[in-house]
Amino acid sequence: MLRIHDARTGESAAAAPARRGLTRIGAHASGLDPTALRVLLTADLLARALELGGTPVWTILSAPNRQAELRTAATTLSIRPFEDGRDVASGLGEAQAIHVVAQPGAYPPGAGPVVAVAPVEWQQPEQPDSEVGRGTGAGAGAGPGGGDATRPPWPGPTGPSSGPHSHRPHRPHHSPLPLADLLTDPAALRLALLRVPRSEPVRLDGAVLADAAGRLAHWRRAVAGWARRPSRPVPDAVRTRLRAAWEDDLDLPAVLDVLRDVENAPDLPDGARFETYAYADRLLALDLARDLGTLA
Repeated sequence: MLRIHDARTGESAAAAPARRGLTRIGAHASGLDPTALRVLLTADLLARALELGGTPVWTILSAPNRQAELRTAATTLSIRPFEDGRDVASGLGEAQAIHVVAQPGAYPPGAGPVVAVAPVEWQQPEQPDSEVGRGTGAGAGAGPGGGDATRPPWPGPTGPSSGPHSHRPHRPHHSPLPLADLLTDPAALRLALLRVPRSEPVRLDGAVLADAAGRLAHWRRAVAGWARRPSRPVPDAVRTRLRAAWEDDLDLPAVLDVLRDVENAPDLPDGARFETYAYADRLLALDLARDLGTLA
């Protein structure tokens, strides 16, 4: 049974006490930003995990503004559609409920555990002093209002500078990034978010997204290769590890660890590796079988 940490009580709670009863998952998003998107992703993962255990779910979105744009961004990130919270019939108010919210924030009214999601932060290197003097550094006041109007939305290389100030450490700072830019490679963004426990902030930069894209491409090539071998069932021990991971407070990093172990297990048939990745992808939704049939 899936158990989650209830931020309202500080204790572990069953996500669905009545395993076969309809469970309502409410995603409470405060705006159109990467943190709100992580809230929706967490609700999507909860729904997928409960359904894998045989529990029917109904996911509902509650957002005060820009809801249409948030829904579009969620679809791009392979998050399944939400119902509108305003359309919830009063007769379903007694269904099992889970609330997914950003932290810190006010907890929603009503019964049911609260799943708190840490923020997503975009990091890019601090500009050298010479750039600050030209109005591109933090607080330089280049444009009206003293903002960072001239800073590009996507960072350059994150390594040490080779300029005249290369001896000065470049401390990262946090900068907003439009969702359209983050969603250039939505599967890589999804994997980057899955790698971090939801109670910890996700700190993204160009290198993190590039690394996630590389890992994803590697796994897709591997899955396509394994698919050419005779199919074998998911080993019982592997299936047990996967379920134990996601049923323990939706521990997605542990699920990814299992996939790495399966890839590197020396005596596991390739057909079993393929079936394991396909099974796990019912939860992860990373389209790991996308490249089937593309290998020569």
